[in-house]
Amino acid sequence: MELASAIPVQLDEERLAVFAAPGCSHPLKLLSETSFAEPALLDAVCGRRFPIRWGIPRFVSDDGYAASFGEQWNRFRKTQLDRFNGTTISRDRFFRGTGWDAGDLVGQRVLDAGCGAGRFTQVLLDAGAEVYALDLTSAVEACWANNGPHPRLCVAQADLYAVPFRQAVFDKVLCYGTLQHTPDPRRAFLSLVPFLRSGGEIAIDVYLRGWRLLPSKSKYLYRWLTKRMPHDTLFRIVQWYVPKWLPIDTQLKRIPKIGPLLGMLVPCWNYSHLPLTRAQVIEWGVLDTFDALSPTYDVPQTIPEVRSWFEQAGLVDVRIREGGNGILANGRKPS
Repeated sequence: MELASAIPVQLDEERLAVFAAPGCSHPLKLLSETSFAEPALLDAVCGRRFPIRWGIPRFVSDDGYAASFGEQWNRFRKTQLDRFNGTTISRDRFFRGTGWDAGDLVGQRVLDAGCGAGRFTQVLLDAGAEVYALDLTSAVEACWANNGPHPRLCVAQADLYAVPFRQAVFDKVLCYGTLQHTPDPRRAFLSLVPFLRSGGEIAIDVYLRGWRLLPSKSKYLYRWLTKRMPHDTLFRIVQWYVPKWLPIDTQLKRIPKIGPLLGMLVPCWNYSHLPLTRAQVIEWGVLDTFDALSPTYDVPQTIPEVRSWFEQAGLVDVRIREGGNGILANGRKPS
């Protein structure tokens, strides 16, 4: 992957000033590429070095507990990005979920926390935002390949529990599709709030916990096994059965009343209702079925639990409701 040219684009003096050493907030310096085997960021106080590989600052040594997502998003790099699939699915989900106005994003500094392959990074850049995209995994390489080089984009690999930026520097924080896949979603959420400026807004989503019978709950019948399987083995199984099961799944879910229950028999994410081609429906189905079965952590929440996070963070104008992948929540840091 040709990413080396990203270094000067990503880390000019202005962007470097937004970064800080994770855990201590010390300022960082860019070490010259000609002085070391590879360029790096240097903790100006403690002397810790953080390598820059393929143009992307790395604040973690590996993908950790989220390794399946790094593999997933590099394998399906273009699948969910509107400019590659010819739809507005990601754009529509973003604006419907966040409630943000595209015009208000122009010139805003936004943290895309848990960016994956950058489906929402693209939406933010198209709206005129200055985007800092962050992910724990090698998915950052897919995000940069999809969206960079771009004068308003900086991508970094780091842990949500140790965000490598100065506090109070972002106008908005977006965290979609991520919190439920961390060991402690509440802690991960609270770790993001300090990076909002006064008056800044945060938008998150999490899976909804409950007893309602939905086809998406089928994963919990199998995750005790699938999350322990080698990722390549699981992927081959999903890639084999999803295309074969999709037509059956579509018919089952059309049966009145008992359709959702029958749809829980076999985990199969079915997007035949979206404006996608047949090949795209299969691709999205394989992607999201693997996404559901492979993660180490899948920790759904209730609305009262999420509300308590926002209360603990001292946020105002809080709006929490069912929607999206389960629960959508917005709040604002007091001015």
